[in-house]
Amino acid sequence: MSYRRSTFPLFVMVMAILAALGVFNPAHAAPVAVPSAAAPRFTVEVTGQGPDVILIPGLASSAAVWDDTVKQLKGRYRLHVIQVAGFAGAPAGANAEGPVIQPTVDALDGYIRSAGLKSPAVIGHSMGGLMGLMLARQHPEDVGRLMVVDSLPFYAMVFSPEATVETARPQAAAMRDRTIAAAPEAWASMETAMMTRLVKSPEGLKSATAAAIASDRSVVARALYDDLTTDLRGEIAAIKAPVTMLYPWDPATAPQAAFDQLYTGAYAPMTQAKVKRIDGSYHFIMLDQPAAFAFEVEAFLK
Repeated sequence: MSYRRSTFPLFVMVMAILAALGVFNPAHAAPVAVPSAAAPRFTVEVTGQGPDVILIPGLASSAAVWDDTVKQLKGRYRLHVIQVAGFAGAPAGANAEGPVIQPTVDALDGYIRSAGLKSPAVIGHSMGGLMGLMLARQHPEDVGRLMVVDSLPFYAMVFSPEATVETARPQAAAMRDRTIAAAPEAWASMETAMMTRLVKSPEGLKSATAAAIASDRSVVARALYDDLTTDLRGEIAAIKAPVTMLYPWDPATAPQAAFDQLYTGAYAPMTQAKVKRIDGSYHFIMLDQPAAFAFEVEAFLK
């Protein structure tokens, strides 16, 4: 089955940006100080007491997407909430040029080591889920268990199951370059329209849209290029940490069978992974189905 014309929530953002650019016709406390190796790539807000849990937001997202999860867990866990530099109004820092995803994964490893965290649980949404997979594969000692929230081991496979890094690279480069060149007004309009397909909750839509518009276009563009050209399909079977993968489905998006085939097929090599669909949600499961998401987080941490 080809997914070239699908409307999967994870990838609607890419398709909307491509079309717009012509490639295709709640407040936080101030972040705490982090080890110098990590500071240029992200900041961390540490909350609560107990076993360590790292929360990584997705592309152009704010750490605020985890607000409900922080409230849920902070009495029993110590939460390390990541804000990627350049997203949601945060200064671009070391993400101001060059690759974004791999250096940020390297910085996460540095933070975990410097802070003395022992096999923390990691929860990552979208691009944050890809980072979690990379961290678990490259630094197995860093991840005690991993929850991936609506992410795939190779972003471009939604366009075609035969996609490779080489076939994805030209489109990814064109999207990166034209996104960087977009006027601020066009960027804001594009993000506003796009987010209606990624967030179903009215309140969640408002906050997620504001974060996207406030994000640095260059950082977003280069991170998206990284995402489209990172292929972990041949590596995820080697991840030994327990993995839970949540993916959304809503009748307004695409046929349920197509979603099931895409996500279960993508994670089939990870025989230890638990892959579960959350109904009635677009891409931001934690915003669209907070009760269901909270239940799954509890089960994952147990």
